[in-house]
Amino acid sequence: MEQKLRVGILGATGMVGQRFISLLDGHPWFEVVTVAASGRSAGKTYAEAVGDRWKMASPMPESVKGLTVLNVGEVHKVASTVDFVFSAVDMTKEEIRAIEEEYAKTETPVVSNNSAHRWTPDVPMVVPEINSEHFEVIEAQKKRLGTTRGFIAVKPNCSIQSYAPCLAAWKEFGPTEVVAATYQAISGAGKTFKDWPEMEGNIIPYIGGEEEKSEQEPLRVLGHVEDGQIVKANLPKITCQCIRVPVLDGHTAAVFINFEKKPTKEQLIEKLLSYKGYPQEAGLPSAPKQFIQYLEEDNRPQVAQDVNFEKGMGVSIGRLREDSIYDYKFIGLSHNTVRGAAGGAVLCAEALTAKGYIKAK
Repeated sequence: MEQKLRVGILGATGMVGQRFISLLDGHPWFEVVTVAASGRSAGKTYAEAVGDRWKMASPMPESVKGLTVLNVGEVHKVASTVDFVFSAVDMTKEEIRAIEEEYAKTETPVVSNNSAHRWTPDVPMVVPEINSEHFEVIEAQKKRLGTTRGFIAVKPNCSIQSYAPCLAAWKEFGPTEVVAATYQAISGAGKTFKDWPEMEGNIIPYIGGEEEKSEQEPLRVLGHVEDGQIVKANLPKITCQCIRVPVLDGHTAAVFINFEKKPTKEQLIEKLLSYKGYPQEAGLPSAPKQFIQYLEEDNRPQVAQDVNFEKGMGVSIGRLREDSIYDYKFIGLSHNTVRGAAGGAVLCAEALTAKGYIKAK
């Protein structure tokens, strides 16, 4: 790409916004030129606005420290400075839906980490390796919005990334039922142990809204485009429990699964290892070379050893074995703020750019 696309981060001071900035530092296609947040931060430099709340392991990039934070509510002002935006705003769902559409209507594509538009019928919710063809629905969305280049695309919930890729890899065997328990890191709540000391040595058996997302969102990802909207898949039937655990990064899933056509363990592992999608075929900058790895050791995957597989963009599977009630059971692990949040959105933006949906203004 001869000239980098100009990127804005909406909600730049929060944890996901910080992760976007960290991941985009030195990106070959994209350059962060604008940071926007609430009115409380507007007018300060980014370094001043974040202060001692920088939560990433790597230092704040020098390139953003001196950027003046704009008010995210001044939509036309922000949009005039960028080619597209990543959205990680912290607002109510109604407010997020409204402001993301407002940005799209300024002819500014919005790639969102938020859940507000995940069930808008003509908004694609994409894991690029699985359902990049869902971007086709953008043309219907642009007609509804009255835009020529502005649209919204979203990525799914972080909790499904540790098992939904398996459902896609095993599609030919006809998964019919899935029972999953997810053990979710505190960074999924935008927290560190410094912010949330009561999580040390603790487990909380409830995360608001996560179980519904974990049961329904994989079906939308596995669905298809029909008459200008996404139609979700009917199968597999999924039931889930979501538990907050004292881990900083990395969502683990314990999964039980039934198939219409029961495969062998060897067939299942081969499908995982050979599975790839558009990001790998197109050689996108953030694409993991190996999307899914299978670990043979009985005590893997482990957060401490495996969460950063493929720089956090890969998925780790292990302990696949036959079950006494279901056909098989396995353990999955994914990085919730990289693959599951900002990194997944960056990969979506790369796919949208490669397919011609995002261009310089």
